[in-house]
Amino acid sequence: MMEGRVNTNCEAIISIVVANENRQSQLIDAVIDTGYTGFLTLPREIITALSLPWTGVERGTLGDGSEVTFEVYAVKVIWDGTYRDIPVNESETDPLVGMSLLYGYD
Repeated sequence: MMEGRVNTNCEAIISIVVANENRQSQLIDAVIDTGYTGFLTLPREIITALSLPWTGVERGTLGDGSEVTFEVYAVKVIWDGTYRDIPVNESETDPLVGMSLLYGYD
């Protein structure tokens, strides 16, 4: 079971471990974003620090309706007690957990 908290901005936050192929890891706090259908976003600083491998690009639509292109990388997260390989979108915001990562969980 994972537990989270609500910050002073009334955002739901969970702490998760992100790691590279060699399992070099970093603990991050991520905002749960119910409007984001991807798995996870990370800023370039974390992507670079972990030397995450680039896997391609992906188009997305933001909440305001604008279209953007995301650089996509491969990352491992500890999720429900085990490592899970997921795609991560580069975005210069606070890390966001999307509905694809939460799908199937209560």
